[in-house]
Amino acid sequence: MNPMKQTLYRQEIRPDDLDAIESIVRSSGFFSPAEIDIARELASDRLSHGKQSAYEFLLAESGGQVVGYTCYGPIPATAGSYDLYWIAVSESMRKKGLGKALLTKTEHLILTAGGLNIYAETSSRTQYEPTHRFYESCGYQPQAVLQNFYAPGDSKIIYTKTIK
Repeated sequence: MNPMKQTLYRQEIRPDDLDAIESIVRSSGFFSPAEIDIARELASDRLSHGKQSAYEFLLAESGGQVVGYTCYGPIPATAGSYDLYWIAVSESMRKKGLGKALLTKTEHLILTAGGLNIYAETSSRTQYEPTHRFYESCGYQPQAVLQNFYAPGDSKIIYTKTIK
């Protein structure tokens, strides 16, 4: 049975989603404790402030559990530009198409809200090569590299995609 056929999507965040988001981000093995705290903090902000929050979410559920999510939002003082802050999928659902499905659905939500451009940033470290390939396979192009941004030898790569 295809687990993707049983995946449900929702935008409303719930209190128990905070632990699920933390678990998903932690399961990647890529993120520092501070980054994991930030992922949880953004979800907490949305939970506390609702639609007044700058952060929007799309959560994927399978078997009653959150197995992936995106966090995104409009960039203030721009005309149709959005940041993709997080896209993460639980270890059990990786390499099954959930990341691409989440990204496609998120792009549609952004387009529907009047978005034109999406910006996603990631590390240049070798362990992020699969992330680079993922973005590029979804039509994102590297537009800028900020040398030594995160740490010496760890640059920030900014990927962009124009949606229509």
